[in-house]
Amino acid sequence: MAAYVAQHDRISLAYRVGKRMIDLACIGLAVVPLLFLFIIIAIFIKLENPKGPVFFFQTRVGKLGKPFRMVKFRSMQTGAEDMLPALLDQNEVSGAMFKMKADPRVTRVGKVLRRLSIDELPQLWNVLKGEMSLVGPRPPLPREVKLYTPYDLQRLLVTPGCTGLWQVSGRSSTSFEDMVRIDLQYIAERSLLNDVLIIARTFKVFLGSKHAF
Repeated sequence: MAAYVAQHDRISLAYRVGKRMIDLACIGLAVVPLLFLFIIIAIFIKLENPKGPVFFFQTRVGKLGKPFRMVKFRSMQTGAEDMLPALLDQNEVSGAMFKMKADPRVTRVGKVLRRLSIDELPQLWNVLKGEMSLVGPRPPLPREVKLYTPYDLQRLLVTPGCTGLWQVSGRSSTSFEDMVRIDLQYIAERSLLNDVLIIARTFKVFLGSKHAF
């Protein structure tokens, strides 16, 4: 991967600084209204399961394979990770990724959060810390990365994002192979304008949310 970075990841300093400024500006504008939304979501999560946590932390793989703890609103039952092995044969996507439309681990509140894709809003904390960006490839799980080919590993050349070209191009309805291809297309063509356009398209896609699961 290091050799690929040296040869292909020649992105300008202006782009990196501009991208970070967009991330911080968007967080600054959204923090107050999102605070009220977070409180409401937390109340609903607790009403359904008073003993369960509001947030779910999970180790993900970031830029150049560096692991970090990604945060989301909890949308599944507690102990959902322990239930996964029994569901692997019902995976509905190919490749190193697990997706299941009628996942029995998802709570009633979680189904709504996922449908609207607002379960991922706490990842703005990861963006603030610099572990993620608003736009970029979705950060994979360590167990998924173990199955990556050298071609797939190119997804890890850049900082992962909350949204990206894949999310606005079909999301869960696309195959793993298509996701990798779309992510590499984003990496090859990334620019501040493309990032802004993807953010704008994200709102439109998430309002429909027909591909989210």
